[in-house]
Amino acid sequence: MDEVMTMADVAANTQASTTSSASSSLPSNLPLISAFLSFALAQFLKIFTTWYKEKRWDSKRLLDSGGMPSSHSATVSALVVAIGLQEGAGSSAFAVAVVLACIVMYDASGVRLHAGRQAELLNQIVCELPPEHPLSNVRPLRDSLGHTPLQVVAGGILGCIIAFFIRKSN
Repeated sequence: MDEVMTMADVAANTQASTTSSASSSLPSNLPLISAFLSFALAQFLKIFTTWYKEKRWDSKRLLDSGGMPSSHSATVSALVVAIGLQEGAGSSAFAVAVVLACIVMYDASGVRLHAGRQAELLNQIVCELPPEHPLSNVRPLRDSLGHTPLQVVAGGILGCIIAFFIRKSN
């Protein structure tokens, strides 16, 4: 028996296939998976690097910024490598990702690092104030904001490795 398809049937089939492909694109979005996995692994590794350096377990490092390795650098470098492997180095998405990575890594090792160092000095000054001074009871500023160049490089290498492994496993 021959079936007759109406325009409504064609539109419904097109919409259904578009919706199913959009919902299934997240698991196959390698750059996004690489970036999130790199971020999570870098944050997790901070617990161990803190233990190695300070000989104490600090689960708060899972949510803190700063420290070894840089999770921001890991995230953007994984994004760059995954986009480069998937779309090629000539794509516009790769160019945008490289520029974003450069800005994030520069900011992590430059502006944020120096802001953290200034916060350390300000905290020290406040601690030395006499108790009757109005600022003597001010809550200390967060001083673990940025990264040393070594922490940024370590995060970048971690992100590249994760992106390659994700690409290889797919």
